[in-house]
Amino acid sequence: MALPSPNLDDRRFQQFVDDAKRYIQQRAPEWTDHNVSDPGVTLVETVAHMADQIVYRLNRVPEKNHLAFLDLVGITLFPPSAARTDVTFWLSAPQDEPVLLPVGTEVATTRTESQEAAVFATEDELTIVPCELRYLVVQRDGEPVTDRTADLAEGKDLMCFTESPRPGDCMLIGLNTAVPHCAVAMELDSRVDGVGVDPRQPPLLWEAWTEDGWVVCEIDRDGTGGLNRPGEVVLHIPGAHTLSRTGGQEAGWLRCRVTEPLPDQPFYTTSPTVRSVDAFTLGGTTTTVHAETITDEALGESSGLPGQRLRLAHFPVVGDTPPVLLQTAEHEGWIDWEVVPSFSASTPYDRHITLDAATGDIAFGPAVREPDGTLRQYGAVAPKGAVIRARRYRTGGGRAGNVARGAVQVLRTSVPYVSEVVNREAARGGVDGETVEEAKTRAPITLRAQERAVTLRDYEELARRAAPETARITCLEGDEGEHGAYAVRVLVVPQAVPDPGGRLRFEQLVPGDALLHRITRHLDERRLIGTRLAVGPPFYQGITVVATVHAFRGTDTDRVRRQAHDALYRHLDPLTGGADGRGWRFGRPVQSGEVFAVLQRVPGVELVDEVQLHPADPLTGKRGDPTDRIDLGAPSLVFSFDHRVRVIGDRT
Repeated sequence: MALPSPNLDDRRFQQFVDDAKRYIQQRAPEWTDHNVSDPGVTLVETVAHMADQIVYRLNRVPEKNHLAFLDLVGITLFPPSAARTDVTFWLSAPQDEPVLLPVGTEVATTRTESQEAAVFATEDELTIVPCELRYLVVQRDGEPVTDRTADLAEGKDLMCFTESPRPGDCMLIGLNTAVPHCAVAMELDSRVDGVGVDPRQPPLLWEAWTEDGWVVCEIDRDGTGGLNRPGEVVLHIPGAHTLSRTGGQEAGWLRCRVTEPLPDQPFYTTSPTVRSVDAFTLGGTTTTVHAETITDEALGESSGLPGQRLRLAHFPVVGDTPPVLLQTAEHEGWIDWEVVPSFSASTPYDRHITLDAATGDIAFGPAVREPDGTLRQYGAVAPKGAVIRARRYRTGGGRAGNVARGAVQVLRTSVPYVSEVVNREAARGGVDGETVEEAKTRAPITLRAQERAVTLRDYEELARRAAPETARITCLEGDEGEHGAYAVRVLVVPQAVPDPGGRLRFEQLVPGDALLHRITRHLDERRLIGTRLAVGPPFYQGITVVATVHAFRGTDTDRVRRQAHDALYRHLDPLTGGADGRGWRFGRPVQSGEVFAVLQRVPGVELVDEVQLHPADPLTGKRGDPTDRIDLGAPSLVFSFDHRVRVIGDRT
């Protein structure tokens, strides 16, 4: 850690006054009136106040020198990161013409009395493309496709699969065009022929054809119960959806495929049928970033001298690449300047600038005097008097953008035919900017590591630098039998925003492939030769608490039950649980005794009667035998899964 700065003078105002009065007694004993009403004492207090201010400034000198040293060695504050989330724009009705949403379309959360609205802006242009049904094709497993479009036009009842469906049977729907990033609705008129299937969990998978093959579509809602009744299926089509040719027909293909049933999952005994299919586009989805767009901001005029510095009116800067589009007005018109990390490789003809995203400071290239006395210019100098403007940049970011799913509901930019917006998943990735104290703590580690990973602590710090938006990162020695000799295992826990009610879903705790690849690439460039890297999520041990508690007489048992559940989910939380509220410690066991204590602290609970712990599988939902203690391995964290609390009370 950084060396503590000394306090050069710890005296304060009252001590200066007392010292002055004692000195007066020695040099002027005839002055006996030391009350505050005396004019001389008033003068003493005035001088003491000025001395107190001088001492305050003097004590800030070591901190200023410390920060100046950090600046010399290249330690700068990390800017905040902006949260991102996919937002779906729903149309008021299907349209005949494409609906265009330009870059920078703004949406926001609802503003409340205690909290400002979080504003998000689209990063890419979104076109909501209208579509209609063109073809209906049926394909049995391992057989050629059969075009049934003509039979559908005649209103015949068509079997979607074979008479006795088999895994791999498909019903293909050909749209007249590709609809990437769109939400497509299909109205199907079906007969209830799929005997044996559970409408709540049908063994079906909806997919879309892309350049990389068939990709699973997210189902927004399915009113057909697995093609067993007339209804509407709404699918979110992946962004790589494209036209392709199947059975000699070119279309934007979707398919409904029969999958292998899961254990204890009912399966079709008879194929469902359809007699009519209608397809149309209801909306579209695009990525938004928690940032506000600033355009055409005037920054002043060029001085014509090297090293000129300017500052943006709004900071920190987040978002795009480049982070700011800077332009100067010259004879050729508006000229773009490129943002670079440093001027080390810049020539006098390169229009380069540097940007401190945390403070909004923009710097043009300096002129440096060489040992032989000549001046070397790093980066071009804008002509004197040239107008400088920031054509476009974004400002915002921070943890305030990590909002729950369904929180983004306000359309700030008016778009024709768009009736509502919603984020189907929580926004994440927002991180507050680094403080000075955090930078002072990080500096010794950075200087020691020198961009090289040697110790486990080095791997952790470098991984956090590569992905500051992660919630937790820890590094362990890899198991030789699993990862090979000299292996380092980096465990990554992503940010996760609980749904309304404070519950985390298991899929929120699984880091994405892009995040893991970014950390792996960053560490791979800095690891020691011969070290093996294994970057991935920890093992999540599901925990189910089954407890019985007694409530005080006259207490609302439903309220006690809700509060008991909240306390359990809050304590057994991988991100904010544990004794210190900073996340459950890796490898720490779970014991019934501490769960007793958690439940006993719930308001309204008089007595905790019984507590049982069950190990659970968050994926399958299966629970193990009851126990008083569940041990966790070193790379393991807890995950609360379906707690059960019985509250016994007397309502009379």
